[in-house]
Amino acid sequence: MRTKRMAAISFDPRFNLQVGKNNHQHGGVVEEIEGLIRVYIDGHVERPPIIPIVPCTMPLDHCVTAKDVVIDKGTGLWGRIYFPSCHGKLPLLVYFHGGGFCVGSAAWSCYNEFLSNLAAKANCLIISVNYRLAPENRLPAAYEDGFNTLTWVKEQALSGSSEHKWWVQHCSLSSVYLAGDSAGANIAYNVAAWLGTSGLLCLKGTILMQPFFGGEARTWSEKHTVQPHNSALTLSASDTYWRLSLPPGANRDHPWCNPLTNGAARLRDLRLPTTMVCISEMDILKDRNLEFCTALTSAGKRVETTIYKGVGHAFQILHNSHLSQPRTHEMISQIKAFINE
Repeated sequence: MRTKRMAAISFDPRFNLQVGKNNHQHGGVVEEIEGLIRVYIDGHVERPPIIPIVPCTMPLDHCVTAKDVVIDKGTGLWGRIYFPSCHGKLPLLVYFHGGGFCVGSAAWSCYNEFLSNLAAKANCLIISVNYRLAPENRLPAAYEDGFNTLTWVKEQALSGSSEHKWWVQHCSLSSVYLAGDSAGANIAYNVAAWLGTSGLLCLKGTILMQPFFGGEARTWSEKHTVQPHNSALTLSASDTYWRLSLPPGANRDHPWCNPLTNGAARLRDLRLPTTMVCISEMDILKDRNLEFCTALTSAGKRVETTIYKGVGHAFQILHNSHLSQPRTHEMISQIKAFINE
Protein backbone atom coordinates (compact mmCIF):
# COMPACT_ATOMS: atom_id res chain seq x y z
CA MET A 1 0.00 0.00 0.00
CA ARG A 2 1.45 3.35 -1.00
CA THR A 3 1.16 6.72 0.66
CA LYS A 4 1.64 9.36 -2.02
CA ARG A 5 1.69 12.44 0.23
CA MET A 6 5.10 14.06 0.58
CA ALA A 7 6.43 14.62 4.10
CA ALA A 8 9.44 16.80 4.88
CA ILE A 9 11.64 14.22 6.58
CA SER A 10 14.46 11.96 5.41
CA PHE A 11 17.22 9.67 6.67
CA ASP A 12 20.89 8.97 7.25
CA PRO A 13 22.21 7.48 3.98
CA ARG A 14 24.91 5.56 5.84
CA PHE A 15 22.23 3.10 6.91
CA ASN A 16 20.92 1.97 3.61
CA LEU A 17 21.14 1.12 -0.04
CA GLN A 18 21.39 3.43 -3.02
CA VAL A 19 18.16 4.94 -4.28
CA GLY A 20 16.81 4.37 -7.75
CA LYS A 21 19.27 1.75 -9.02
CA ASN A 22 18.34 -1.75 -10.15
CA ASN A 23 14.81 -1.43 -8.75
CA HIS A 24 13.63 -4.20 -11.08
CA GLN A 25 15.70 -6.65 -9.07
CA HIS A 26 13.58 -6.18 -5.96
CA GLY A 27 10.07 -6.90 -7.23
CA GLY A 28 7.12 -4.58 -6.69
CA VAL A 29 6.78 -1.85 -4.09
CA VAL A 30 4.70 -2.98 -1.10
CA GLU A 31 4.87 0.17 1.04
CA GLU A 32 5.75 3.75 0.18
CA ILE A 33 5.64 7.24 1.64
CA GLU A 34 6.59 9.37 -1.33
CA GLY A 35 9.93 11.08 -0.93
CA LEU A 36 10.69 9.31 2.34
CA ILE A 37 10.73 5.54 2.16
CA ARG A 38 10.02 2.75 -0.32
CA VAL A 39 9.87 -0.92 0.66
CA TYR A 40 10.00 -3.72 -1.91
CA ILE A 41 8.68 -7.28 -1.88
CA ASP A 42 12.14 -8.72 -1.24
CA GLY A 43 12.70 -6.44 1.76
CA HIS A 44 14.94 -3.92 -0.01
CA VAL A 45 14.45 -0.44 1.45
CA GLU A 46 15.14 2.95 -0.12
CA ARG A 47 15.23 6.26 1.73
CA PRO A 48 15.87 9.36 -0.41
CA PRO A 49 18.27 11.79 1.34
CA ILE A 50 15.94 14.79 1.54
CA ILE A 51 17.38 16.38 4.68
CA PRO A 52 21.15 17.01 4.73
CA ILE A 53 23.43 14.95 6.92
CA VAL A 54 26.00 17.08 8.78
CA PRO A 55 29.15 16.03 10.65
CA CYS A 56 29.61 16.73 14.34
CA THR A 57 32.53 18.97 13.38
CA MET A 58 30.20 21.42 11.64
CA PRO A 59 30.58 24.84 13.34
CA LEU A 60 27.66 25.66 15.65
CA ASP A 61 26.22 29.09 16.34
CA HIS A 62 26.34 28.60 20.09
CA CYS A 63 29.08 27.87 22.62
CA VAL A 64 28.41 24.16 22.20
CA THR A 65 30.76 21.31 21.31
CA ALA A 66 29.36 18.31 19.43
CA LYS A 67 31.01 14.92 19.20
CA ASP A 68 29.88 11.49 17.94
CA VAL A 69 30.37 8.47 20.18
CA VAL A 70 29.98 4.72 19.63
CA ILE A 71 27.58 3.18 22.13
CA ASP A 72 27.30 -0.41 20.86
CA LYS A 73 29.59 -1.67 18.08
CA GLY A 74 27.55 -4.85 17.70
CA THR A 75 24.36 -3.09 16.65
CA GLY A 76 25.96 0.03 15.18
CA LEU A 77 24.33 2.19 17.86
CA TRP A 78 25.88 5.64 18.20
CA GLY A 79 25.01 9.04 19.54
CA ARG A 80 25.88 12.70 19.13
CA ILE A 81 26.75 14.53 22.34
CA TYR A 82 26.10 18.27 22.66
CA PHE A 83 28.14 19.86 25.44
CA PRO A 84 27.70 23.57 26.28
CA SER A 85 30.54 25.60 27.77
CA CYS A 86 30.03 25.40 31.51
CA HIS A 87 31.44 24.81 34.96
CA GLY A 88 30.10 22.16 37.32
CA LYS A 89 27.46 19.49 36.81
CA LEU A 90 24.74 19.67 34.17
CA PRO A 91 21.42 17.87 33.69
CA LEU A 92 21.62 15.11 31.06
CA LEU A 93 18.95 14.94 28.38
CA VAL A 94 18.90 11.72 26.31
CA TYR A 95 17.11 12.57 23.06
CA PHE A 96 15.42 10.39 20.41
CA HIS A 97 14.73 11.84 16.95
CA GLY A 98 11.45 11.52 15.08
CA GLY A 99 10.64 9.85 11.77
CA GLY A 100 7.94 7.24 12.39
CA PHE A 101 10.61 4.75 13.59
CA CYS A 102 11.47 4.29 9.90
CA VAL A 103 13.47 7.35 8.85
CA GLY A 104 15.67 9.91 10.56
CA SER A 105 19.15 10.38 11.97
CA ALA A 106 20.95 12.04 14.83
CA ALA A 107 23.08 13.59 12.06
CA TRP A 108 20.21 15.38 10.29
CA SER A 109 20.96 19.09 9.99
CA CYS A 110 17.61 20.05 11.55
CA TYR A 111 18.38 18.10 14.73
CA ASN A 112 21.93 19.41 14.85
CA GLU A 113 20.54 22.95 14.83
CA PHE A 114 17.69 22.36 17.28
CA LEU A 115 19.64 20.32 19.84
CA SER A 116 22.72 22.54 19.87
CA ASN A 117 20.38 25.49 20.47
CA LEU A 118 18.56 23.58 23.22
CA ALA A 119 21.83 22.57 24.93
CA ALA A 120 23.02 26.19 24.92
CA LYS A 121 19.74 27.80 26.04
CA ALA A 122 18.72 25.17 28.61
CA ASN A 123 22.33 24.63 29.80
CA CYS A 124 22.20 20.85 29.62
CA LEU A 125 24.19 17.96 28.16
CA ILE A 126 22.36 16.18 25.35
CA ILE A 127 22.97 12.73 23.88
CA SER A 128 21.07 12.38 20.61
CA VAL A 129 20.60 8.65 20.00
CA ASN A 130 20.93 7.16 16.52
CA TYR A 131 18.75 4.12 17.13
CA ARG A 132 18.05 1.32 14.64
CA LEU A 133 15.27 1.90 12.13
CA ALA A 134 12.30 -0.16 10.96
CA PRO A 135 11.33 -2.11 8.94
CA GLU A 136 14.80 -3.70 9.02
CA ASN A 137 14.68 -3.49 12.82
CA ARG A 138 11.08 -3.46 14.01
CA LEU A 139 10.05 -2.50 17.53
CA PRO A 140 11.22 -3.13 20.21
CA ALA A 141 14.68 -2.58 18.63
CA ALA A 142 14.48 1.21 19.11
CA TYR A 143 13.39 0.77 22.74
CA GLU A 144 16.27 -1.64 23.33
CA ASP A 145 18.68 0.92 21.87
CA GLY A 146 17.28 3.55 24.23
CA PHE A 147 17.68 1.30 27.25
CA ASN A 148 21.19 0.27 26.15
CA THR A 149 22.15 3.93 25.79
CA LEU A 150 21.21 4.60 29.40
CA THR A 151 23.11 1.48 30.49
CA TRP A 152 26.14 2.80 28.60
CA VAL A 153 25.81 6.25 30.20
CA LYS A 154 25.79 4.74 33.67
CA GLU A 155 28.78 2.51 32.82
CA GLN A 156 30.81 5.50 31.59
CA ALA A 157 29.97 7.52 34.69
CA LEU A 158 30.84 4.72 37.12
CA SER A 159 33.98 3.54 35.33
CA GLY A 160 35.64 6.94 35.25
CA SER A 161 36.36 6.43 31.55
CA SER A 162 39.19 8.68 30.41
CA GLU A 163 37.88 8.53 26.83
CA HIS A 164 34.60 10.13 27.88
CA LYS A 165 35.86 12.24 30.76
CA TRP A 166 35.26 15.43 28.75
CA TRP A 167 31.49 15.07 29.22
CA VAL A 168 31.09 12.53 32.05
CA GLN A 169 32.71 14.83 34.62
CA HIS A 170 29.99 17.41 33.92
CA CYS A 171 27.09 14.93 33.86
CA SER A 172 24.70 14.77 36.82
CA LEU A 173 23.17 11.29 37.08
CA SER A 174 20.67 12.70 39.58
CA SER A 175 19.18 14.89 36.82
CA VAL A 176 18.60 12.57 33.85
CA TYR A 177 15.76 13.24 31.43
CA LEU A 178 14.46 11.33 28.44
CA ALA A 179 13.15 13.41 25.55
CA GLY A 180 12.16 13.11 21.92
CA ASP A 181 9.80 14.28 19.23
CA SER A 182 7.15 12.21 17.42
CA ALA A 183 8.39 8.59 17.26
CA GLY A 184 11.27 9.69 19.47
CA ALA A 185 8.77 10.80 22.12
CA ASN A 186 7.14 7.36 21.88
CA ILE A 187 10.58 5.81 22.47
CA ALA A 188 11.24 8.12 25.44
CA TYR A 189 7.91 7.15 27.03
CA ASN A 190 8.34 3.40 26.54
CA VAL A 191 11.97 3.43 27.71
CA ALA A 192 10.89 5.39 30.80
CA ALA A 193 8.28 2.71 31.49
CA TRP A 194 10.95 -0.01 31.16
CA LEU A 195 13.34 1.89 33.42
CA GLY A 196 10.73 2.21 36.15
CA THR A 197 11.08 -1.49 36.95
CA SER A 198 14.79 -1.93 36.17
CA GLY A 199 16.47 0.02 38.93
CA LEU A 200 19.10 1.12 36.40
CA LEU A 201 18.63 4.88 36.73
CA CYS A 202 16.18 7.15 38.48
CA LEU A 203 14.79 9.51 35.86
CA LYS A 204 13.89 13.01 36.88
CA GLY A 205 11.49 13.55 33.99
CA THR A 206 10.45 12.88 30.41
CA ILE A 207 9.82 15.47 27.70
CA LEU A 208 7.47 14.27 24.97
CA MET A 209 7.09 16.52 21.90
CA GLN A 210 4.08 15.59 19.77
CA PRO A 211 4.33 11.92 20.87
CA PHE A 212 3.62 9.49 18.04
CA PHE A 213 0.83 7.25 19.31
CA GLY A 214 -2.02 5.62 17.43
CA GLY A 215 -5.04 3.38 17.69
CA GLU A 216 -7.54 1.51 15.55
CA ALA A 217 -10.32 3.99 16.38
CA ARG A 218 -9.72 7.41 14.82
CA THR A 219 -9.79 10.60 16.85
CA TRP A 220 -11.51 13.76 15.66
CA SER A 221 -8.22 15.51 14.87
CA GLU A 222 -7.01 12.50 12.89
CA LYS A 223 -10.16 12.52 10.77
CA HIS A 224 -10.79 16.23 10.38
CA THR A 225 -7.65 18.34 10.91
CA VAL A 226 -6.75 19.87 7.55
CA GLN A 227 -3.03 19.52 6.94
CA PRO A 228 -0.96 22.00 4.88
CA HIS A 229 0.99 20.68 1.90
CA ASN A 230 4.21 20.74 3.90
CA SER A 231 2.86 18.82 6.89
CA ALA A 232 5.35 16.48 8.55
CA LEU A 233 2.68 13.86 9.27
CA THR A 234 -0.47 12.81 7.46
CA LEU A 235 -2.87 10.07 8.52
CA SER A 236 -1.90 7.82 5.61
CA ALA A 237 1.81 8.29 6.38
CA SER A 238 1.13 7.52 10.05
CA ASP A 239 -0.60 4.25 9.13
CA THR A 240 2.30 3.25 6.90
CA TYR A 241 4.85 3.93 9.62
CA TRP A 242 2.92 1.72 12.04
CA ARG A 243 2.65 -1.13 9.53
CA LEU A 244 6.42 -0.98 9.00
CA SER A 245 7.47 -0.64 12.63
CA LEU A 246 5.13 -2.78 14.74
CA PRO A 247 5.76 -6.54 15.08
CA PRO A 248 4.30 -8.51 12.14
CA GLY A 249 0.58 -9.14 12.64
CA ALA A 250 0.13 -6.40 15.27
CA ASN A 251 -2.49 -3.68 14.76
CA ARG A 252 -2.57 -0.08 16.00
CA ASP A 253 -4.01 -1.13 19.36
CA HIS A 254 -0.73 -2.81 20.26
CA PRO A 255 0.43 -1.17 23.55
CA TRP A 256 3.56 0.22 21.87
CA CYS A 257 1.30 2.18 19.53
CA ASN A 258 -1.67 2.80 21.80
CA PRO A 259 -0.60 3.25 25.44
CA LEU A 260 -4.27 3.39 26.48
CA THR A 261 -5.10 -0.09 25.13
CA ASN A 262 -5.17 -1.68 28.58
CA GLY A 263 -6.85 1.27 30.25
CA ALA A 264 -5.93 3.32 33.27
CA ALA A 265 -5.06 0.26 35.36
CA ARG A 266 -1.86 -0.36 33.40
CA LEU A 267 -0.89 3.31 33.60
CA ARG A 268 -1.39 3.31 37.39
CA ASP A 269 1.04 0.39 37.69
CA LEU A 270 3.79 2.16 35.75
CA ARG A 271 6.54 3.97 37.64
CA LEU A 272 6.84 7.14 35.58
CA PRO A 273 8.64 10.39 36.40
CA THR A 274 7.06 13.79 35.87
CA THR A 275 6.12 14.10 32.21
CA MET A 276 6.10 17.23 30.06
CA VAL A 277 3.96 16.86 26.93
CA CYS A 278 4.27 19.38 24.09
CA ILE A 279 1.23 19.34 21.76
CA SER A 280 0.80 21.16 18.45
CA GLU A 281 -2.60 22.72 17.78
CA MET A 282 -2.60 21.83 14.05
CA ASP A 283 -1.25 18.29 14.50
CA ILE A 284 -3.41 15.29 13.59
CA LEU A 285 -2.12 13.78 16.86
CA LYS A 286 -3.50 16.61 19.02
CA ASP A 287 -6.56 14.77 20.36
CA ARG A 288 -4.65 11.55 20.92
CA ASN A 289 -1.96 13.46 22.82
CA LEU A 290 -4.60 15.20 24.96
CA GLU A 291 -6.28 11.85 25.74
CA PHE A 292 -2.90 10.47 26.78
CA CYS A 293 -2.30 13.41 29.15
CA THR A 294 -5.78 13.03 30.67
CA ALA A 295 -5.23 9.30 31.21
CA LEU A 296 -1.85 9.88 32.87
CA THR A 297 -3.38 12.47 35.21
CA SER A 298 -6.26 10.12 36.06
CA ALA A 299 -3.69 7.43 36.86
CA GLY A 300 -2.07 9.71 39.40
CA LYS A 301 0.94 10.76 37.33
CA ARG A 302 2.28 14.29 37.29
CA VAL A 303 1.87 15.82 33.84
CA GLU A 304 2.67 19.28 32.47
CA THR A 305 0.88 19.97 29.19
CA THR A 306 1.46 22.80 26.72
CA ILE A 307 -0.38 23.40 23.44
CA TYR A 308 1.51 25.41 20.82
CA LYS A 309 -0.94 27.51 18.85
CA GLY A 310 -1.01 27.69 15.08
CA VAL A 311 1.69 25.11 14.36
CA GLY A 312 1.76 21.50 13.22
CA HIS A 313 3.71 18.34 13.79
CA ALA A 314 7.48 18.73 14.33
CA PHE A 315 7.39 22.52 13.79
CA GLN A 316 10.45 22.94 16.05
CA ILE A 317 12.76 21.11 13.65
CA LEU A 318 11.15 21.70 10.25
CA HIS A 319 10.34 25.45 10.46
CA ASN A 320 7.39 24.82 8.13
CA SER A 321 5.28 27.71 9.45
CA HIS A 322 5.81 31.43 9.98
CA LEU A 323 5.05 30.73 13.65
CA SER A 324 7.66 27.99 13.98
CA GLN A 325 10.46 30.21 15.25
CA PRO A 326 8.56 32.00 18.05
CA ARG A 327 6.88 28.75 19.13
CA THR A 328 10.27 27.01 19.18
CA HIS A 329 11.61 29.76 21.46
CA GLU A 330 8.61 29.16 23.74
CA MET A 331 9.25 25.42 23.77
CA ILE A 332 12.95 25.78 24.61
CA SER A 333 12.15 28.23 27.43
CA GLN A 334 9.61 25.81 28.89
CA ILE A 335 11.98 22.85 28.62
CA LYS A 336 14.64 24.92 30.40
CA ALA A 337 12.19 25.66 33.22
CA PHE A 338 11.14 21.98 33.40
CA ILE A 339 14.65 20.61 33.79
CA ASN A 340 15.62 23.27 36.31
CA GLU A 341 12.61 22.82 38.59
